[in-house]
Amino acid sequence: MTAIQKNPNSPVAHLSAEDIETLGRELDIIRDEILADRGAQDAAYIREVITTQRSLEAISRIVLLGSIFPPAWLLGTAGLSIAKILENMEIGHNVMHGQWDWMRDPKIHSTTWEWDNASPSDQWKHSHNELHHTYTNVLGKDNDLGYGIMRVDEDQRWSPLHLGQPLWNLLNACFFQYGIAAYDLELGKNLSGERRRDPGFRAQVGATLRKIGRHATRDYLLHPLLSGVSAPTTFTANLTANLLRNLWTHSVIMCGHFPEGVQTFEKTSIDGETRGEWYLRQMLGSANIEGSALLHLMTGNLSFQIEHHLFPDLPSNRYQEIAPRVEQLFQRYGLTYTSGPIHRQVASAWHKVIRLSLPNDFLRSEPIETVAAESLSERVEVTV
Repeated sequence: MTAIQKNPNSPVAHLSAEDIETLGRELDIIRDEILADRGAQDAAYIREVITTQRSLEAISRIVLLGSIFPPAWLLGTAGLSIAKILENMEIGHNVMHGQWDWMRDPKIHSTTWEWDNASPSDQWKHSHNELHHTYTNVLGKDNDLGYGIMRVDEDQRWSPLHLGQPLWNLLNACFFQYGIAAYDLELGKNLSGERRRDPGFRAQVGATLRKIGRHATRDYLLHPLLSGVSAPTTFTANLTANLLRNLWTHSVIMCGHFPEGVQTFEKTSIDGETRGEWYLRQMLGSANIEGSALLHLMTGNLSFQIEHHLFPDLPSNRYQEIAPRVEQLFQRYGLTYTSGPIHRQVASAWHKVIRLSLPNDFLRSEPIETVAAESLSERVEVTV
């Protein structure tokens, strides 16, 4: 039997093993209700989003044929940026999670969807669906924590190299799709080990490079050439749209797992982990973004990151519906529902990146503004 270690600084010290399993059963009820209620309205939603995204991209590319004129450049670039964000966030990410597999539509299925991103879908699904969502915020198991280039916890040993992590994070944001592709390949580990000569790894690298080549040819050669005299401005429009998509995606993901108040976990904490404890780890290891319906759409509903991590296979359009019920569970069980407007969450995440680039206690460790947090240096421990 597992039990929460009675650390007085732990945000779950007041919960018994029975409390946690009861919490898990209550979350199961929410999930089962949505699974049973999926239907035509949900299917219509994702089909409408896909149709809107494809139409917006096509119209934007047509407008960019005249991008030599500044209004056309601005309109085309804005439309293309939005289309790329929608494809990555609300469509690609969620389709590849299997959220729409129940429709049995081979065109909108996790096994067939290939998204507009540098990382091939099969590699992304392994690193994201299988590893990140299984080992959420477990140090040494979830490579999404800092993507292997940043210090994300006070108990990680500091070195002078960490002084550069704000710069690494900024560069990663600008080239995010390529950073994710390198991360999915685990280049840092595989290039320095024997696996660099493994045929399977070499095949994965080849698949990634071919996909990058196809996308670069489309965005930086084919479409500019089709624009004739507008080729240079169409080139810059595509470059800008990809940059904005990268910066937005990076910011949304940072808001979901990096703000002050989000917990990290030791490897030993998941030994013998029960379903209730897995749910609890998702609750403490995620954070939400508050905003309008448009913001939720543009984040792929990852503005409800807590609900997404609890139920990654539920249709994304249902997260807003269940969020109040999930928040009520947080309140009843005495847990902090970490949430805030996007500007505050982005600022909080960057504050943490900068703070942890320095030795412990160099900067004060209290969270900025009113971002909710327990003890920032303490992590939840679960022992067998």
